[in-house]
Amino acid sequence: MNTTEFQVTGMTCGHCEMSVREEVEEVPGVESVEVSHQDGTLVVAGAEPVDETAVISAVQEAGYQAVRSA
Repeated sequence: MNTTEFQVTGMTCGHCEMSVREEVEEVPGVESVEVSHQDGTLVVAGAEPVDETAVISAVQEAGYQAVRSA
């Protein structure tokens, strides 16, 4: 399983997490999504490396900003 971690800004509650999760789950190749508004993190996993640009776009669609963690 390939995992990629992102930092997400703007999330403040569980509803924020749910919005991000729902959008990112729609990205092709994504098999699991873990979101934490407390840590400001998003971890995406798939059999193949996921399209980082598509994940960031999905987070933006949910109303937040994301960058890949170093």
